[in-house]
Amino acid sequence: MLKNLDALGIVGLLILLGGIGLIASQNLLIALGMALIVGGLGLVIKSLISGMLQNFGMF
Repeated sequence: MLKNLDALGIVGLLILLGGIGLIASQNLLIALGMALIVGGLGLVIKSLISGMLQNFGMF
């Protein structure tokens, strides 16, 4: 997965993990919920993009 990201994507991933870590230092349950939300949103976006590319015959 990381080989498909450019430098900006890696920085964004690090900021995301840092934010979840900061929240986890205060409340672990809220941090776990937010991590699940972000992970689910990522899967939905990946599915939408893959479906769109398949419709165009690119993937």
